[in-house]
Amino acid sequence: MTLGEVCLCTNGVKRLADFYKALLGADNGSEDEVHQFILTGEVALTVYDDGNKKNNANQNIALAFTVPDVDAEYERLLRMGVTVLEPPAARPWGARNLHLLDPDGNHVYLRSFPKE
Repeated sequence: MTLGEVCLCTNGVKRLADFYKALLGADNGSEDEVHQFILTGEVALTVYDDGNKKNNANQNIALAFTVPDVDAEYERLLRMGVTVLEPPAARPWGARNLHLLDPDGNHVYLRSFPKE
């Protein structure tokens, strides 16, 4: 069994999808305001408005993306005006993590691992 998709439910599909397209450097060619399917390798990221009102108090899930150089991503995200909660820092398990929020307040981590 493999994880095939992560779906972020939101009342602002275009806003949130535009954020993730910029973050991931992905262009799905869609401006849809109800559903956008963003492919990022083997796992898909979907942004969807199911019609229910969201409170954006997302505290039980975080997304983590592995990048080649988290410090370079940090500089790029600062230029984008992204809300950074914690700049890149080394973790005991060997990763270097950057902690940020997406426009809906979801916690997102970018991480890189040292070259072996």
